[in-house]
Amino acid sequence: MTGRAGVALALGAYGMWGLFPLYFRLLQSAGAVEIVLHRIVWSLLTCLVLIAAARAWAALRAVTRRQVLLLAAAAAVLSINWGVFIWAVNTEQVVETSLGYFINPLVSVLLGVLLLHERLRRAQWVAVGIAASAVVVLTVDYGRPPWIALALAASFGSYGLLKNRVGQGSGQGVGALPGLTVETAVLFLPALAGVLWLQAQGSGTLVSEGPWHTTFLVLSGALTAAPLLLFAAAARRVPLSTIGLLQYVTPVMQLLIGTLVFGEPMPPLRLAGFALVWCALVVLTADGLRTGARARAQARAEARLAEATTAT
Repeated sequence: MTGRAGVALALGAYGMWGLFPLYFRLLQSAGAVEIVLHRIVWSLLTCLVLIAAARAWAALRAVTRRQVLLLAAAAAVLSINWGVFIWAVNTEQVVETSLGYFINPLVSVLLGVLLLHERLRRAQWVAVGIAASAVVVLTVDYGRPPWIALALAASFGSYGLLKNRVGQGSGQGVGALPGLTVETAVLFLPALAGVLWLQAQGSGTLVSEGPWHTTFLVLSGALTAAPLLLFAAAARRVPLSTIGLLQYVTPVMQLLIGTLVFGEPMPPLRLAGFALVWCALVVLTADGLRTGARARAQARAEARLAEATTAT
């Protein structure tokens, strides 16, 4: 039951992320910068309400200075990710955003090599090589490097790397809700100043586009927090390998929305580039599952050996 509940929670999180293009297209009359500013402001207010409701102030106070600095860096990277994504959605480039989240696992592997000096297994090198050829094919198709996809993958991969480092050194991580609270708190004052400046200049859309537009801007905070909390709950209930497979729900949904709902083109050469990315992901995922199975088998064998040694 716990596993089924975890899968349902993960699907809820990835499903919400997958539907984001539909939501942010509703806010198209506001520019990407304004939407990001509102998203930061209302996300912090949402987080504070949830912290108060859960009486989780102690978890917030437990965040160390080092963790605050790392979360501040993560917040800066995340704001770039949000800005690129929303701009791409509202300029009819949803298909390329889906590519960014398809290649994100591959970029994370590369970041591990470049920044953490990790050594790749042979299958991982094969996956990276296939992905590199996909980028070449897509560059020919678009007439430019797929910079939207690369920017989304690099920023989100960097965000994940920084979040991973938050729990290291202190031996204590930071939960999803306190983490997002700190991240948005760091950006809150500049974001609020930006919102007020836009309103004062007459270019802000908070109250000029009707009540539904205002409502959708305000709800962007709740819709930012909700999938993160669902994901955090899912991660405690299902294996990491399952989470790794389910993560592709989001880009698949975005790809379908881009092509079937918004009518964005998918010429044969672009489809070939996507197919190469999918091949790379198959290689990477199969290697990860195989390596994980070996590690679990070795752990069980070591546990049995320890039990036998203790018994004798």
